[in-house]
Amino acid sequence: MEELDLNEQQRVRRQKLGELQATSRDPYVRRLPWPRTHTAADAIAAHLDGRLVAEEEVGLVGRLMTVRIMGKASFAHIEDGSGRIQIHIRRDRIGEEVYDNFFKKMIDLGDFLAVRGVMFTTRTGEPTCEVRELALIGKTLNPLPDKWHGLRDVETRYRQRYVDLLANPEVREIFVTRARIVKAIRRYLDDNGFLEVETPVLQPIYGGAAARPFITHHNQLDQDLFLRISFELYLKRLLVGGYERVYEIGRDFRNEGISFKHNPEFTQLEWYEAYTDYHGVMRRVEELLVAIARELGRGMTITYNGHTIDLTPPWRRITMREAILQATGIDYQRYPDAASLAAAMAAARLHPEQTASRGKLIDQLFGDHVEPTLIQPTFILDYPVEISPLAKKKADDPTTVERFEYFIGGLELGNAFTELNDPIDQRARFVELREAVAGADENSHPLDEDFLNALCYGMPPTGGFGTGIDRLTMLFADKQSIREVILFPHLRTT
Repeated sequence: MEELDLNEQQRVRRQKLGELQATSRDPYVRRLPWPRTHTAADAIAAHLDGRLVAEEEVGLVGRLMTVRIMGKASFAHIEDGSGRIQIHIRRDRIGEEVYDNFFKKMIDLGDFLAVRGVMFTTRTGEPTCEVRELALIGKTLNPLPDKWHGLRDVETRYRQRYVDLLANPEVREIFVTRARIVKAIRRYLDDNGFLEVETPVLQPIYGGAAARPFITHHNQLDQDLFLRISFELYLKRLLVGGYERVYEIGRDFRNEGISFKHNPEFTQLEWYEAYTDYHGVMRRVEELLVAIARELGRGMTITYNGHTIDLTPPWRRITMREAILQATGIDYQRYPDAASLAAAMAAARLHPEQTASRGKLIDQLFGDHVEPTLIQPTFILDYPVEISPLAKKKADDPTTVERFEYFIGGLELGNAFTELNDPIDQRARFVELREAVAGADENSHPLDEDFLNALCYGMPPTGGFGTGIDRLTMLFADKQSIREVILFPHLRTT
């Protein structure tokens, strides 16, 4: 940073840095001057429950967050990953030189300190460390955000997430919640016989979802590759190879719009289970959400966006056709092509998208008129075949597939199929879809010949499922923007 860019506080801190270095005090130590014996929370707990014997010293470290200098003694708080603890620094205990010329003059809020001392309780009942030794272990050159107002500007919070986490402890808790959600997912799946695997991020052919990919180039191979948009086609190959239950938690990448519920890269869970169908997957999804709620110490009732939501199984189940009919009065099964369905929508003043396919018109009806109303946990079943090229058709209705999505709080959280395992039907669906869009739809599936070849070796009857970790975190952390639950969301370069 150029000197002219510095504000007054930054200049003062750099001046102190220079003075410390001139006196051979290292403001950025290589190792602690004494062992860290406790976290802040552990020291408080050990003091309160009597585990610390009389005059037993504790070694603590943390960032200086508050200080009150009162002549020859000071109270302060340091903060580590477990929380804050009060420290008491007395001039007659640590010495005049350290107290007057070092602690009072050289140390700023935000600096990292190591202290060693004895725990006691103040008259106001606060567990406190009486400091006997103090050392600076890391100098901070930028001032912390204002202690009363913190960091509130949304754009700055996302661009400088490190300051957001520092200034707003409640934000740190969001990502603890996120980690515990992932932990609960892994425990549930591992305990139910699933094997966690990894599949390629860079793929020669993208597939498994309707999305536009990011493209990159491999120099050595002189070959364009795609960042994956889904794990699906590789995980299904593993079922062909003999595994019966597999899952992956990882990043997907979709070169599409950004919104309150979309980010170009996001964390996804997908699992595939042999010898079950979408009804069996629904039961697992209910069990999984209950397991997450328990890991987080919640009951079956949570709050999202002002709504009280009951996660108790079984959840509501309704077909897409019934849901759209109830919401709009339109039975899309009566309209076999895009033109007739668009005409019905126009007659009902529902503003059909121009040139949209029949499948996209049905998706528009659902997204505009049904999805926002799905507050309590709901499975929407049985989707049109046009928008579900990887799902098995219903035995009694070849225009509909065995697919569900689940919704809570008006959010679409996941998607599942009774998986198509007929290689002839799968090839026909891919070809039909490609011909229908005639290159106009950037989200159409390319023809993955290797995947089709894998199906020819036989894939057992299978239920498959995918859900976004980001949206699950939105739900359980009660956040309405995906940017709140991603540590470093994508933003336009300034």
